[in-house]
Amino acid sequence: MYRAYSPKRRDTGACRCQGEVAIPTTFSGEPSCSRSVEAASNLGGRPVVYVRCMRQPSRDRPELPDGYGVPDGSEGVLEWFAVETRLRESLHYWMATTRPDGRPHAVPRWGVWMDGRFWYDGAPSTIHVRNLNRSPFCVLHLEDGRQAVMVEGRSEAAEPPGSVLGTRLAAEFCAKYAELGYSPEPTSWEGPHAGGLRVFTPVKAMAWFEFPTDVTRFRF
Repeated sequence: MYRAYSPKRRDTGACRCQGEVAIPTTFSGEPSCSRSVEAASNLGGRPVVYVRCMRQPSRDRPELPDGYGVPDGSEGVLEWFAVETRLRESLHYWMATTRPDGRPHAVPRWGVWMDGRFWYDGAPSTIHVRNLNRSPFCVLHLEDGRQAVMVEGRSEAAEPPGSVLGTRLAAEFCAKYAELGYSPEPTSWEGPHAGGLRVFTPVKAMAWFEFPTDVTRFRF
C-alpha cells in the first residue's frame, strides 16, 4: 500500500511511512530510513515517485571470546550504509543452505542487492532451492574473507515482479552481468516459462573491514 506526502509538506527526515510511500519529486532532505525509487506516477497533477522505506538495523558488538580482541564499546562500529554498499557492488556471492540430513551446502550466486534485500535466480530443481523449500533459513557471504560481510536471513520464491520492479531488476542485473553474458529482460520473471526469481530477506548480519576494531553485528 502506498501513502503520499503532500507536495506542500516539508519532510523533517523522520521515518513515518512504515512501508511504501509516494513523495513529490520536489522532495528534499535526508530521511533516517533508506528509500529507493519504486515507480513514477502523478498525484493531484504533480509528479511523484513511489519509494520503499526500509528501517535501519540496530548495531552492537558480537559476542566473541576475549582472545579475539573485539572492543567492548560501540565506538568504531560500522555504519550499515557502508556494509550495504559492499552488498550492492559485489559481483559474486556465496549462499549456504542445509540439506535434509543436516549436511551443509554452499553455492555461488549472481544477484542484486536492492530495496534492502538480495534478488537472484534459482531454478526449482537446484539443490540449494530444494534445501530452501524445506527450510528457508540460509547465510549470504561475500567473497572477501579479510573485509567480511555475512548476512543471515530467509530466501523465498518471489512473486512475479510486474513491469515496474521487473524493469528495475533487469537494469540492475544488466549493469552488473551483461559483460558476463547475462542480460535479463523486464519480463524474464513473468509467465509460465519465467526464471526462478528468489528474494533473500536479512535477519542478522556481521561485518568487519579492519578486524577486530570495527567488527559489528546488525539486527533487523
